[in-house]
Amino acid sequence: MWTCPKCNREFKKEDQNHFCGRPSTTVDEYIEGQPLKIRPILNKVRDTIRKALPNVEERISWAMPTYRGKQNIIHFAAHKKHLGLYPGDKAMEYFAERLSGYKTSKGAVQFPYDKPIPYELIAEIAIWCYETGNRH
Repeated sequence: MWTCPKCNREFKKEDQNHFCGRPSTTVDEYIEGQPLKIRPILNKVRDTIRKALPNVEERISWAMPTYRGKQNIIHFAAHKKHLGLYPGDKAMEYFAERLSGYKTSKGAVQFPYDKPIPYELIAEIAIWCYETGNRH
C-alpha cells in the first residue's frame, strides 16, 4: 500500500496517479495541475482543438477538458505516460487506419508522450466529430 503524502489517501500502486483535493473547474486549472513537462503538450492540444472548433464551448466534463456544442464533442486528458483523446466510438472506427500505430479502445486513443503528438490528426478528428454529429 502507498499513501499519498498530500491527501493521505491509500492506493495499491506506489505513486498512483489521482486527484488530491477538489477536481479542476477550468481547463487552465486542469493544465496547471499537471506535471510541468507535459503542460506544453496539453496547451498545444488545447490550442489545436480551439482553432479547429472556434465556436464551441470549452469546459471541464468528466474531470477532463471537453469541447461542446449542443453535446460533448471531444475530450482529452493527461495520464502518466500518454495523452488520452476521447472522440467516441464512431470517430475511432472512421480514423482506425490512421490510428493503427497507437493503443486504442472503443472510444479513445492513447498518444505516448515519448513520441510526436499528431496535432493535425487531433484537429481532423475534432472537426469530423463536430461536422458529422458523431459526438462523445
